[in-house]
Amino acid sequence: MDANTGHPRRWAILGVLVFSLLAVVLDNTILNVAMKTIADPVLGLGATQSELEWAINSYTLVFAGLLFTFGVIGDRTGRKRMLFIGMLLFGLASLASAYSQDPLQLILARAAMGIGGAAIMPATLAIISNVFPPAERGKAIGIWAGGVGLAVAIGPITGGLLIEHFWWGSVFLINVPIVVISMVLIGYVVPESRDPRPSKLDPIGVLLSIIGLVAVVYGIIRMGELATVTDPAVLLPLVGGLLVLGAFVWWERRTDHPAFDVRNFSNVRFSSAIGMMGIVFFAMMGGMFFLTFYIQIVLGYTPLQAGALMIPFAAAQLIFAPLSQRVNQRFGAKLSSTVAMTVIAVVLASYALFDQNTPIILMEIVFFVQGAAMANIMPPATTAIMEALPREKAGVGSAMSNTVRQVAGALGVAVLGSVLSSAYRGEIAPALSVLPEAGRHAAGESVTATVYVAQQMGPQGEALLQPAYDAFVHGMHITALVSAVIALAGVVVVAKWMPGKTPVVRQVREKETAAV
Repeated sequence: MDANTGHPRRWAILGVLVFSLLAVVLDNTILNVAMKTIADPVLGLGATQSELEWAINSYTLVFAGLLFTFGVIGDRTGRKRMLFIGMLLFGLASLASAYSQDPLQLILARAAMGIGGAAIMPATLAIISNVFPPAERGKAIGIWAGGVGLAVAIGPITGGLLIEHFWWGSVFLINVPIVVISMVLIGYVVPESRDPRPSKLDPIGVLLSIIGLVAVVYGIIRMGELATVTDPAVLLPLVGGLLVLGAFVWWERRTDHPAFDVRNFSNVRFSSAIGMMGIVFFAMMGGMFFLTFYIQIVLGYTPLQAGALMIPFAAAQLIFAPLSQRVNQRFGAKLSSTVAMTVIAVVLASYALFDQNTPIILMEIVFFVQGAAMANIMPPATTAIMEALPREKAGVGSAMSNTVRQVAGALGVAVLGSVLSSAYRGEIAPALSVLPEAGRHAAGESVTATVYVAQQMGPQGEALLQPAYDAFVHGMHITALVSAVIALAGVVVVAKWMPGKTPVVRQVREKETAAV
C-alpha cells in the first residue's frame, strides 16, 4: 500500500468500519431512551437514579481505562484482530445485559460491554488513518463522524420501537445481529495492519487511572444521593480518587511507555482540540441525561415519541458532519470551533427556559441547532488530534481522543446528575412531608421514585405529581445553567489556544509534500 495514495479498497473498508461502530454508538443512544423503563419497578429493574448513572458510567469508565491498552495491543498484534475480538466481546456482553435480573447485573454486564467497546473504537480510527492518505484523511473522518450521526439518528427511534413492542432487554439484544454481520465483513474486507515500532504496555498506569476515576465518580454520585459534601462516604472516595489520579499523572510523566502520555499536551493544537472535546462531552452527556426524564416523565411522551423528538439532533449531525471539514478549511479551526462552542453554550442555557408548556416545534429547533453545532466540532477536533501525532501512532492518538471523551462524559453524567439530584431533593422535600419519615428519602431521590410512590398511593398520590414535575424542572434549569457555564469555558479554551486558519502558502506546501 502506497502511503500517498492509500489502500485501493479504502472506501469499502471505511464502510465496514462505520457499520462496525454502529453497534457501539447505537447502544449508547438506545440506552438513553430506555432509562425510564429500566427505572420502572414493574416494567424494568426498578433502578434508582444513581444505579442508572452507574449503568452508564460502568461502561464509560472501563472503556476509557482500557482504550490505550487495547490501542497498543492492536498496534502490536494487529488492528483487524483486535477489532474482531472486540466485536465478539461486545456481542456476548450485550447478551448478558439483555437478560440482567437486577441493576447490579446490568451494571456489571455494561462494564463488560465497555471492554469490547475499548477494543473496537481505537481500532476503527487507527485503520482509517492507516488506509487513507493524508489528503483524504479529513474527509474519511468526516464520513466516519457522519456514520456516528446516523447511529445517533436511528438509535432513539429503534429503542422506542423495541421498548414499545418488546421488553427493555431488547435494546441490548439488537446489538447481536449487528455484531455478527460486522464480524463477517471485517473478516473479508478489512486488511491487517500493525505499528512497526509498537509501544509497551503500561499496566500500572491503567490500574491507577481506573481506580482513581471510579473513586472520584463514586464520590460525586454519592454526593448527589446524600446531598452533602462533608459526609465521609463522599469525602473519602473523592480525596482518595484525586490522590490516585495525581499519582497516575506523576507516573505517566516518568515512564517511557505511558498509558496516557500527558506530555502530548505540550502540543497546543493537540491540547486545545482534546480539551474542547472533553468540555463538549462533559456538558452534552450530562444534558442528555436530564433530557430523557424531562421528555418521558414531565412531558409524558412514550419512548417511541421521545426517540422521534431526538431525530432533528441526529439529522443535523448526519447532514453537517461530512461538511465540517470544508467549514474548517475555509474559516480555520479557531473561528469555526469558537462559533460552534458558543452555539452549544447558548443551547444548553436555553434548556433553562423549558417547562411543561414548551412547544414541540421550539424543542425541535433547539435540538437541530445543537446537533449542527456538535457536527462542526467533532470531526475537526478529531482530525487535529490524529494529525498531531505520527501516523504509525494512530492507535495511541485514537485512544487518547476517546479516553478524554469517555472520561468527560462519565464525569458529566456524575457531576450534572448529582446537581440535578440535589436540586430536586431540596425542591420536592416540602411536598414529601405527607409521607412517613422512613419513605421520604427514597421517594425524594429522583422524579421517577416520586412518581412511582404517588402511583402506589392511588388518588391520594395525585397531589404529589405536579410538585414532582415542578421540582424536576427547577433542578433541570439549574443543571442546564451549570452545563452552559462549563461550555463557555470551552469557548475560552478554543478562542485562546486553538490554532487559526492555516495560511494558503502552508496548505500548498503540505499538498506538495503529500504528493511526493
